[in-house]
Amino acid sequence: MPNLTAPAHLPWTAPTAPGPVTATVRLPGSKSMTARALVLGALSLGATTLRAPLRARDTELMAAGLRAMGCHVSTADDNLWLLRPRPLRGPARVDVGGAGTVLRFLPPIAALADGAVVFDGDGRSRTRPMAPLVGALRDLGARVDYGGGLPLTVHGIGRLTGGEVTMDASASSQLVSGLLLAAPEFDRGVVVRHAGPPVPRAPHLRMTVQMLRAAGAGVDDGRPDVWVVEPGRLNGRAWDIEPDLPAAAAFLAAALVTGGTVTVAGWPRSGLQPGGRLLELLRRMGGAPTLTRQGLVMRGTGTVHGITADLADAAELIPVLAALAAVADGPSHLHGVAHLDGHETDRIAALVTALGALGADVTRDHDGLRIRPRPLRGATVATRDDHRLAHAAAVLGLAVDGVRLDDVTCTAKTLPEFPRLWSTMVHGAASFGGQD
Repeated sequence: MPNLTAPAHLPWTAPTAPGPVTATVRLPGSKSMTARALVLGALSLGATTLRAPLRARDTELMAAGLRAMGCHVSTADDNLWLLRPRPLRGPARVDVGGAGTVLRFLPPIAALADGAVVFDGDGRSRTRPMAPLVGALRDLGARVDYGGGLPLTVHGIGRLTGGEVTMDASASSQLVSGLLLAAPEFDRGVVVRHAGPPVPRAPHLRMTVQMLRAAGAGVDDGRPDVWVVEPGRLNGRAWDIEPDLPAAAAFLAAALVTGGTVTVAGWPRSGLQPGGRLLELLRRMGGAPTLTRQGLVMRGTGTVHGITADLADAAELIPVLAALAAVADGPSHLHGVAHLDGHETDRIAALVTALGALGADVTRDHDGLRIRPRPLRGATVATRDDHRLAHAAAVLGLAVDGVRLDDVTCTAKTLPEFPRLWSTMVHGAASFGGQD
């Protein structure tokens, strides 16, 4: 059984690039795909395999949570995980750590278990938005003890009635995805209607729908803000997990900052992740992406352009894009991301503080950041247990001497090998990373 406790804090100085970076990196699997494949496998008939999954703190917590409820999940082979479903049962305790996917995806699964399942997690998880999901589960027939934060207890009776529910999912698309992933096992399936401001990160909802269909579910998402999942049995299957494209953002940004060339091996030509949006944004900021047989090749000129961009559908990219904006040739406005105050930290406030410590001119508006470039200086960045903030600091460290992270272990959330991969890229290895 892996040790799922959070690692001790470890300071780290981001390496400065001596010249243009030229490297090929092989990244581990997508966190989003790995998490969804595990949940779908727990509800399927027959075995499920995950080829090239992400082994990181968040996905290990997901696997451990499913084991606690009775599933057989083997992660002994880094490149091939095996899940065999078993009757879901309690009593059980699930540690969500700081993982939003575990926090939002497993309570609906627990409503199908026979017995009580208690959820608890890190300090930040105790304050992340959960009330809309808890209210929806209660409306669908579940009994949930919830006092406004973790811990919460789901009292399962082995089934859930399901039906129609209206919720405000503007805080996180995971609130909808959690219901949809479990819904084929509800007696009446589910009809989820969103009422409120726009749901952020719509591409992740599309991923949920596509993976449900691939597992045999009947899903109708043809109407805006309405999702219908028919009751029925899912089929175990083999999932080929794509490389984690959000994690690629920092590595591709290195090409722009240094005027170098970075190749991400195995980039999918058509996949479930919103890779096209990332490439569009980096292109606007001065990158030249090309998809080749070897992977996605990003070339930079050493000049970064400022942009105005609505990131409501790509909010996880804002830390790296903000780092690029801080070394751009003009101002940037990154907006549409007010919901980020409910992530691992208040990410917008954290970016204002971190970039400001390095000398950047950054101000917060009602739903994003305005960044006006000026000369930067070395300083210590408080990562606040936020892996994306650590990635952003590393990007700035390429161009600024003395950028120090007070804790780099937060990158274990989605990319445990980040410090090694990053340092190897900067110091000139031609090819490095995980398996082909």
